[in-house]
Amino acid sequence: MSTNGYPLTPAVPPERRLFSMAGEQVRPYQRYWLHALLLAATLLTTTVVGVGMARGFTHNAPFDFDSNLSVYLAMWHNPAILLDGLPFSLTLLSVLLAHEFGHYIAARYYHVDATLPFFLPAPTLIGTLGAFIRIRSAILSKRSLFDIGVAGPLAGFALLVWPLAVGVSLSKLVPGIGTRGDLIFGTPLILRLFEWIRFPGVASSDIYLHPVARAAWVGLLATALNLLPIGQLDGGHILYSFLGEKTKYLSRIFVAALVPMGIFFAYSWLVWAALLLLFGMRHPAIVDPAPIGRTRTWLALLALLVLVLSFTNRPIRTTGL
Repeated sequence: MSTNGYPLTPAVPPERRLFSMAGEQVRPYQRYWLHALLLAATLLTTTVVGVGMARGFTHNAPFDFDSNLSVYLAMWHNPAILLDGLPFSLTLLSVLLAHEFGHYIAARYYHVDATLPFFLPAPTLIGTLGAFIRIRSAILSKRSLFDIGVAGPLAGFALLVWPLAVGVSLSKLVPGIGTRGDLIFGTPLILRLFEWIRFPGVASSDIYLHPVARAAWVGLLATALNLLPIGQLDGGHILYSFLGEKTKYLSRIFVAALVPMGIFFAYSWLVWAALLLLFGMRHPAIVDPAPIGRTRTWLALLALLVLVLSFTNRPIRTTGL
C-alpha cells in the first residue's frame, strides 16, 4: 500500500533512521556454528572450575586450583562429576548472556549490524575470559550509543541479583575461610548487603559463598569493570553520550587513577590500565548530536548506582598483597 508514490511506514525516530542508513546493508554471514562451539567450550571450562568450587564448598576448603588438581584429573575417569559444576557454570553463563544480549537487542533495535555473542573459554580462575559481541556498522547517534552501551550492564545486573540472593542464602559460616588459600576475593557492596541480611553481624571473611553466589560475584566484577567511565567500555560509551569529545580527556584521567589503585590495592588494576590505554580509548564519530534527554539521564544515574553496588577496589588479590 502507498500514497502519493511513497510506501506507508510507521514513524521511525530520527536516531533509528540514521542507523537504518548504516545497518540495512547486506549483513555478513553469521557463523552460528562458531558461536555454538565457543559457548559449548565455555560451558565445559566453567563447569570444570565449578566442580572445584563445589568440592571446596563441601569440604570447607578454600578454592585453590592446585589443591583441586586431583578432582580435575578424576573427571577423566568419572565424567558424572561435572554435574557438580553446573550450578556455577550455568549461573555465570546466564549472567554473561543477559549482558551481551542486552547489547545485541539494543543494537538490532537501531538496525546496527551486530553479531551474536562470542564466548571465550580459557583456563582461568573462572574458566572464561568473558564474552563480547562485535558491532559491524557505524553508530551515529548519541541516544543510540547510550542505549546500546547501557543495555548490557543493566540487563546483566538485573539477572544476577536473584542468583546472588539465592547463593548467599545457601552459603555457610566457616571461620576465617576468606583469608585462607592463595587468593582473597573482595566483597562488593551489594554482596555485603545480602550477607548482612543472611548473616547479621558476621564478617565477610567468615562466610563461605556457595558456587552460585560466587558465579554472581563474577557477574558483579564484569559489570563493574564494564561500567568504568573509560574509552570503549560501556561506561565510556555512556559518558561519551553526554560529553562527546571531552570524554577522551576524562578517560585518560580515569585510567591514570587505576595506577595508584594497582599499587595500593591489587596489581590487576595496572594490567587493566595498560590494556585500556593501548586498545580501548577510541569512540565512534557521532553525526546526530541530539540531547540525551531526561529519561536517559535517569538511566545513567541508575548505571552509576549499579557501578557503586558492584565495585570493589580489591576484586582478587594474593595473600601477599
